Amino acid sequence: MTSSDFQPLPGMSDLGVPEISTWQRMEEKARQVLALYGFTEVRTPVLEPTSVFVRSLGDTTDVVQKEMYTFEDRGGRSVSLRPEGTASIIRYAAGLGQEAADGRFYYMGPMFRCERPQAGRKRQFHQFGVEALGVASPAADVEVIALQQHVFSAWGLKASGVELNTRGLPEDRRAVVEGLTQALKPHMGELCEDCRRRYESNILRVLDCKQEACGKVVDALPPMTSFMSDASRKYIDDVLRLLEQLSIPARINPRLVRGLDYYVHTVWENRHPALGAQDAISGGGRYQIEVAGKLIDGVGFAVGMERVVTALQHDMGGALEGAPGPVVWIVSQGDRALAENMVLAQTLRLRGVACGIDVHARSLKSQMRQANRAGSAYAVIRGDLELEKGLLVLKNMKDGSQAEMSLAELVERLHAVGGTEVLKS
Repeated sequence: MTSSDFQPLPGMSDLGVPEISTWQRMEEKARQVLALYGFTEVRTPVLEPTSVFVRSLGDTTDVVQKEMYTFEDRGGRSVSLRPEGTASIIRYAAGLGQEAADGRFYYMGPMFRCERPQAGRKRQFHQFGVEALGVASPAADVEVIALQQHVFSAWGLKASGVELNTRGLPEDRRAVVEGLTQALKPHMGELCEDCRRRYESNILRVLDCKQEACGKVVDALPPMTSFMSDASRKYIDDVLRLLEQLSIPARINPRLVRGLDYYVHTVWENRHPALGAQDAISGGGRYQIEVAGKLIDGVGFAVGMERVVTALQHDMGGALEGAPGPVVWIVSQGDRALAENMVLAQTLRLRGVACGIDVHARSLKSQMRQANRAGSAYAVIRGDLELEKGLLVLKNMKDGSQAEMSLAELVERLHAVGGTEVLKS
């Protein structure tokens, strides 16, 4: 076997120690914040009927046309690995019917897009997102943005302010498309090949092209809002006003459209300077999705977890803190001591004290090295002599001091302080 036999597929990664502890802490803190806002978790399948995504995302989007992992299953059905989370949540909510009215859901998990792997863009990536269902309201949009910023703060992320734009009302879309078509028509020769295709199929995507030449063309265009109704312009103005009242920094980015067809009214992104070209750490907006002839309204966002971890590393000046080691490492000298120490380890763990133990009872020197490598604050040492005396030795791994004590005293002391400051002088 070669080293490549142990590597994941291109664009996909293993997650283990020490990175996984950062992910787990982020997920735990996010759940704590989400509970404050009344959101509940939904775990949808990673594999869905392809129609779930085509119906929601639009058949002209890059995600549907070029990026989905789509294949035929044994039953002859077209199925796809989920490229994003909203469509699956809406499919789930539609199945609940009226029970899901004003539903507040969140999800965490892997998504899949068949793109060229590069920094900040993987074929399997992970998202955390929320969906708040209900009729369009500037206040609802702002509450979800505030939730997003609250999670970022809980993570310790120094993210930039929110960049916003509006997609307007559905009835504005024709006027927006016609206005942009006329404005772009004289500049067709200056656009990249993708944007010339988008000009015919999905002209809004021209606005967020990352090619420098296309950007110069777009910057000279009238903003989308100039083609929209007064109601649409008032809606985004109300969003900005409410964000200001909540002291959430925000600015209008007229080139921001987001890449999916279901958006209406408010769309937004957060960016981080440490991420280079792929600098968006989150994106969201208000949407309308039709399911079985019924329109479902909602607002939500999705956060790219891999990108946030990279941003956190930058903000904290290097490697992220790994998982804490066990509070105590139990060292056994002899088979009899090992048997007694197995009982001790289970007793401590059941009382919430993290501890390690070498179940092979190697040499004392080897076990003390294990305690050091694990980062244990203390070691409990017991052999035949300690068993005869009915005592244990508790050693401070930092300063080397140690003391003898009874089993009952040790267990009570560890449990009473939660394993934080065990050895008292």
